[in-house]
Amino acid sequence: MTHHPKSLIGLDGVAAAETRLSHIDGERGVLVIAGEAVERLALEAGFEEVAARLWSLADAQQRDATSVGAALATARLRAFDRLPAMLAVTEGMPIVAAFRAAVAALQPDPDLPPEAAIVGAMPVIAAALVRARQGEQPVAPSADLPHAADTLRMIRGVAPSDAEAKALDTYLVTVSDHSMNASTFAARVVASTGAGLFMAVTAGYCALTGPLHGGAPEPVLEMLDAIGRRENIAPWIDAALVRGERLMGFGHRVYRVRDPRADVLKHAVGLLGRSEAELGLAAEVEAYARQALARAKPDRALDTNVEFYTAILLDALGIPRQAFTPIFAAARAAGWTAHALEQQKNGRLLRPAAAYVGTMPAG
Repeated sequence: MTHHPKSLIGLDGVAAAETRLSHIDGERGVLVIAGEAVERLALEAGFEEVAARLWSLADAQQRDATSVGAALATARLRAFDRLPAMLAVTEGMPIVAAFRAAVAALQPDPDLPPEAAIVGAMPVIAAALVRARQGEQPVAPSADLPHAADTLRMIRGVAPSDAEAKALDTYLVTVSDHSMNASTFAARVVASTGAGLFMAVTAGYCALTGPLHGGAPEPVLEMLDAIGRRENIAPWIDAALVRGERLMGFGHRVYRVRDPRADVLKHAVGLLGRSEAELGLAAEVEAYARQALARAKPDRALDTNVEFYTAILLDALGIPRQAFTPIFAAARAAGWTAHALEQQKNGRLLRPAAAYVGTMPAG
């Protein structure tokens, strides 16, 4: 039997592609998207500009925030016109699965670049599914609003405040790309076969729905609900660790220190003026959990990750928990499409090897 280095199994640390799009330094807690630290990008650039930067880097065709914003607005309008056909295949499905079916039903638009058609359609689909599950009619998009503000308006039926729109825009920017994560790798593999962006993004979303990748923001709120009050924090967390349970919103496969996105989103939560009691409980849970994890698992770096403040932020914006994964996808689709474009430009099929551990035929 051939033995292979354990670090290669699962492709941990193996460079499967070269990219200009994003970079993670897990030891230092650094995330670079389109050449900028995520902290600076979230403060200074809107989602349209970040999408423009990613797509321009991916295929060397220059785009700007204005043209991308116009394309996304048109894509939202076109997607709304096609909603009946897309939603017809989602009857009876929970939102996460219904979103997958609707995304898979997306079709190219001859008047739009595929990346804009996909990213523009996703919040329209997510909002329509949320409202349908609430027994309400979908809200038509507005071409006059930025992408984040229109997303909130379509979900809630009322225009968001400037602070709410900025908070969601910060979220969309912050999670727009994250190097070669599982869903991005899935999208790149499909794109490497010569399949189109619509196929690649559907694969990316399917990977995202797995609980080991994008499924933890909702359980963060369930954990906070279960704790409930300040006096329950220590006994609840201590008991969970004794049982060997994972604390949702803590620890990351790549970061050995605090996830830099956590502080960006914590700042975004602060823009919304949540009540002191709500923010106080979350902050105290975070502080005690970090201490408890350091005591219980001193050999592992388990700090706050993006999902902790994602959950608090999206909940504060009035987005239902069942829609957290689709909204995450609506942001990450900027990265998925950019990686797919970059992989297509590379022109090389991604075909990793497997470590065979079975028996060989006799003789």
